[in-house]
Amino acid sequence: MNFQHTWHLNHSVCELTPYKHEDNRGFFSETYKKNLFEEIGISETFVQENLSFSKNKYTFRGLHFQKPPFDQAKLIRVLKGSVLDIALDLRPSSPSYLQHCAIELSALNFKQLFIPFGFAHGFLTLEDNCEISYKISNYYHAPSDVTVSVFDKDFEISLPCKKNQITFSSKDASAPSWRSIGEIF
Repeated sequence: MNFQHTWHLNHSVCELTPYKHEDNRGFFSETYKKNLFEEIGISETFVQENLSFSKNKYTFRGLHFQKPPFDQAKLIRVLKGSVLDIALDLRPSSPSYLQHCAIELSALNFKQLFIPFGFAHGFLTLEDNCEISYKISNYYHAPSDVTVSVFDKDFEISLPCKKNQITFSSKDASAPSWRSIGEIF
């Protein structure tokens, strides 16, 4: 196997650490290989890759998801810096409904996070100048795009900073609570 993996939230979210082939030049790593992902149960086909750059420490992006049939699975990794990556289960039929996992991803720890359909996703930068790359399994569809507040009390998400220290987009800063949106999945 070319990576180590750990499942979270009842075998839904997968934390992956690709193996590095290192020598005196540096390293080489296969960060995505469809057949190896399929061996552990990840069969989504990714159709797009995005790159996000955040200038400031404590920038929060999320919690975002798209409504079916435009929902997206994601494979996230950090190219520069570090983030607290959050995956929130929004599937009412799931035993981990409204539970989340928060995992530190960084350029140094080389971890990736696979998030399946039915989850909201967001991240908080833990230092300045962070670059995040993520593959998605469905194209962006603006009418299906939803943002829910990371501060929703139903989620019990703890961040390592105060709300007034966080840089948000206006969309994320005014995100509604989950109860006001209602069931989607």
